[in-house]
Amino acid sequence: MSEYRLQRLGEQIREEISKMLLSGQIKDPRVSSFLCINRVEVTADLGYAKVYVSSFMQDKSVEKGVKGLQSAAGFIQSTIGKKLTIRQFPKLTFVVDTSIKDGIDMVNKLNQLEKEDAEKARLAQESGYIPSSQEE
Repeated sequence: MSEYRLQRLGEQIREEISKMLLSGQIKDPRVSSFLCINRVEVTADLGYAKVYVSSFMQDKSVEKGVKGLQSAAGFIQSTIGKKLTIRQFPKLTFVVDTSIKDGIDMVNKLNQLEKEDAEKARLAQESGYIPSSQEE
């Protein structure tokens, strides 16, 4: 199957799982509607699909939600398999995705470094100190 078709199938699976989460079709109490399906990677032979899940909730809550999704994987596969007309529906594996939270943490750290540099520059200017790289 071409790469484009695999991406499109992954996107369809992602949309269907998201709809199931929002509508409350998954009855497992560990699964929250605050979970977000970031992306789905489907293997070339359509045997497996890795579903990346994240949330802004605490890490333990996200892990519980992923375990709940994993236990409901059979139900999710059968429900989506009836909607999508493909020869073989992939076996779903749910994984915690921390990339969004890691990205936000990195941006916060960069912002903090910028503030520290600006504060150092302000203090240096007030004291009359000129760094050697700016001397003429």
